[in-house]
Amino acid sequence: MAVTTKDTTSARFFKRLNLIERGMIFALLREGCSLRHIARQLGRQVSTLSREIKRGTTTQRRSDWTTYETYFPETGQSVYERNHSNNGFHSKLHLAEPFLQFAEQKMLRDRWSPDTVVGFCRLQPEWQEQVMVCTKTLYHYIYCCLLNVRNIDLSLKVRRRTKRPRLRKHKRLMGQSIEERPNTILEREKFGHWEIDTVIGRQSGDATLLTITERKTRQEYILQMPNKEASSVSARLTELMTSWGENFAAVFRSITADNGSEFAGLDSWERGTNERHNGLIRRFIPKKTSIAKVLPETILRIQNWCNHLPRKILGYKTPQACFEAELAALF
Repeated sequence: MAVTTKDTTSARFFKRLNLIERGMIFALLREGCSLRHIARQLGRQVSTLSREIKRGTTTQRRSDWTTYETYFPETGQSVYERNHSNNGFHSKLHLAEPFLQFAEQKMLRDRWSPDTVVGFCRLQPEWQEQVMVCTKTLYHYIYCCLLNVRNIDLSLKVRRRTKRPRLRKHKRLMGQSIEERPNTILEREKFGHWEIDTVIGRQSGDATLLTITERKTRQEYILQMPNKEASSVSARLTELMTSWGENFAAVFRSITADNGSEFAGLDSWERGTNERHNGLIRRFIPKKTSIAKVLPETILRIQNWCNHLPRKILGYKTPQACFEAELAALF
């Protein structure tokens, strides 16, 4: 029984030009043949020959020092071999071992993101001569299990659902609305404008964290309070004011808060920035954790971590470095 196939798809064979064919191109061009004629002679596409001639054309100089351009088969072959050697994926895994070890340490111990590691190292003189990989490649190595870091180790690897804004009709308004905030504060061009917020504990009567974030540099204070009362907020702000002394007014030009009852003593605006920083704190103190049981040394450790974390929005500089630069310009 004869088997009949109805496959009408023709096989495609791609064969690169060899040096003999390039020599024929050279000879036919010297005879003044057109590109279409040469293509018919070699059984090639016109576009293939056009690319080859462009690749192998070099500038030559005559005896009277005038220049002209001509095609050489050796040049075309050499350029092809050089380009072909760059094809394919060349792993830097064996070349970037010091950088990868540093990246593992920062991601596992200091909880840096891959992008933070890459951006930070690109700014450091000691890494300028070292082999590094880009953020995308670092994520690829993690995905392929080539590092000791896994996706689950990355704090913000999973994209979370964005919360929808919720309108609170009966919210008490004790200060100015965020729409009335001066443009100099909104644009983050001037130093000294802060936002204040609270991070609540396990239950309403638990201790609370007071967070104060400078809008331009993202420098942050994390202050522990026994409760969420307005008197506790005032007490901690008074302590902060005393620590800065006569320089307080220059460093703290304004403090933006929401209209919660704990900020009743402030002439406040609605705040909008330091919720991002409160999210960083929640990496170490999850919700429903009793803040009263968190040691002051741990709070200070978290504060230092936030202020020494390179930020992409700061050009991968740390809030601490930017804050100190602003202070140096003031005093």
